[in-house]
Amino acid sequence: MKQSETAEEREDRIRQICARLAAAYPDAACALTHANAFELLVATILSAQCTDERVNMVTPRLFQKFPDPASLAAAPAAEVEECIRSTGFFRAKARSIIGMAQALMTGFDGKVPSTMEELTTLPGVGRKTANVVLGVAFGIPGLPVDTHVTRITNLLGLVDSTDPVRIEQEICDEVPREDWTLLSLRLILHGRAVCIARRPKCQQCVLNTLCPSARSLS
Repeated sequence: MKQSETAEEREDRIRQICARLAAAYPDAACALTHANAFELLVATILSAQCTDERVNMVTPRLFQKFPDPASLAAAPAAEVEECIRSTGFFRAKARSIIGMAQALMTGFDGKVPSTMEELTTLPGVGRKTANVVLGVAFGIPGLPVDTHVTRITNLLGLVDSTDPVRIEQEICDEVPREDWTLLSLRLILHGRAVCIARRPKCQQCVLNTLCPSARSLS
């Protein structure tokens, strides 16, 4: 919370932040190319410490060879590793997505579950990945917290933490449930385009008058 900001002022500022981001990014959508919940789940696991663009370059070949949980569950690790090598940490990621597919086959009849509790039992799936799948694939509101969301919510003075779970809880307590997924997507886009970590474009930022961290606009 901004210093000396009342609860009413904070509520109004959060409302304005959401409204301005919605106006700036009306077509916000998940950048990971996917055709179904399974493909989105795989792509999101692969996106850890990797750009969405890079993931989108490797998943067409991966899904051509292993188009469903059954085929990926039975895939030789070496073949999966070769497909995803350029995403980084490819051995660990291969273990995760193969293990995830095996868990889908043994525990969920080959279908991606649609609850946080079930998704987070899968190898390689934490709350961030689960929230992406819930919000984008199933339309169930969730707030994925990545590095952009962490950084910008702290800069805005909405949270004072780097713990993704705490950030998710605090933001979700103050933002309408139906806005959670799109708010996360818009913060990510804003972090990539304007609120860039090493060179923030405060002069161009639609949130500059609402942000206690904004650089001088004079």
